[in-house]
Amino acid sequence: MTKPYPDHPQLTGNYAPIRMECDVDDVIVRGELPADLDITYYRNGPDPQFPPMGMLHMLNIHNGRVRYRNRWARTGKWTAERREGRSLVNPFNPMANDPAAAQAKDDGLANTNVVWHGGKLLALEEGHAPFEIDPDSLDSVGEWRFDGQLEGPMTAHPKIDPATGEMLFFGYMAGGMFSTEVSYQRVDATGRLVHSERFDAPYASMMHDFIVTTEHVLFPVFPVTASLERAMGGGPPLAWEPDKGTHLAVMRRDGSVSDIRWFETDPCYVFHPMNAFTDGSRIIAHVMQFDEVPLFPNVDGTPTAPAEARLTEWVIDLADNSNGISRRHLDDIAGEFPRLDERFACGAYSHGYYAGVVDGNPALSFNALVHHDFAHDRRSQYVLPDGDTTGEPVFVPRSNDAGEGEGYLLSIVHRGGENRSDLAFFDAENLTDGPIACAELPHRVPYGFHGNWKYNDVA
Repeated sequence: MTKPYPDHPQLTGNYAPIRMECDVDDVIVRGELPADLDITYYRNGPDPQFPPMGMLHMLNIHNGRVRYRNRWARTGKWTAERREGRSLVNPFNPMANDPAAAQAKDDGLANTNVVWHGGKLLALEEGHAPFEIDPDSLDSVGEWRFDGQLEGPMTAHPKIDPATGEMLFFGYMAGGMFSTEVSYQRVDATGRLVHSERFDAPYASMMHDFIVTTEHVLFPVFPVTASLERAMGGGPPLAWEPDKGTHLAVMRRDGSVSDIRWFETDPCYVFHPMNAFTDGSRIIAHVMQFDEVPLFPNVDGTPTAPAEARLTEWVIDLADNSNGISRRHLDDIAGEFPRLDERFACGAYSHGYYAGVVDGNPALSFNALVHHDFAHDRRSQYVLPDGDTTGEPVFVPRSNDAGEGEGYLLSIVHRGGENRSDLAFFDAENLTDGPIACAELPHRVPYGFHGNWKYNDVA
């Protein structure tokens, strides 16, 4: 018999799993869908099948209609849990996983992000290899290691260069849990792994994301440290250790890890950068910066203080011998899940978007969508009705040759009063006007992490 879920904030409310797979062939649409939208939007997020994996949500937009489907990623751990009839994974402490989970092949969770590259739809999470999903049916294909060329884990946040089509990624603790090894890989536009090498970080750290420009790759090492000794002594495996400071490895894209130059700054944490670009001798990065990490404890196990991220500009001057990083906040609104018009990724750009927290809403409970115009240093926003919350905004251009920022923002919105979800469509140039259309799902989509899209005519 399945037992109740633990009384944990990340397993209640709209964080709670929906525990079902379903299809809605013709979603009710309020408003009018843009006639030029012919895409499939994929969203990933955790959805345990048993009380303490990932679940893919697909919304196909075609000819003014929306079709919905959701499926679990049937990884080795999912299969083992279904066989055992119980949870094998502790999402809050990997040291406490059931021993049966270690026997599963391709034992990832595949629950954080989903990307389309090289003709494959890949579900990602940072501790394991990618997991391939059929883009039409959402059926699970299996672990993908680039024809056996990838060793170790892959980040949930690869970067795809819009000019070259190549995908760049890294993996932390690449030598195993608690190791300082970091791997770096490049995959060409066809999906072939063409480059792989490794280096050592100053300490073992949870490195959730990284930064890429047309000329440089930056690997941030933040003081959320991993310690086997601490874990064996009953302490937290991952903990906030600010005395370690923040370190940033910078290398040229046409170079090697042997050429890495290290920079340092005060302790902070960044789950997600928005974008970065190289400007002469300077690298300018826009990130959502926490001054103290949320969700993870201090070294002694006590909780860290409630924290909020703010849009922050980092400037790294390669001509300066100080090896420091200049930082300044660009906005006073807290937020997370930054995105941009991906056609301008890795280079100079003007428009960024993120989920925001306004009007006294609790931290990490996002009730607004925010547009930051870097060219004019101004902000616009849309605040959701009371009780509603949103996730990551994803930008879709009106066409491939549309100007930057000319297109639509898509975001999953939880309607708190109705306890169900919409896929909301916004005109990105007129965000304050509110959604131009909403695809109204009859059920809720649990809070998840990241989504991406592809054109329907791309095979």
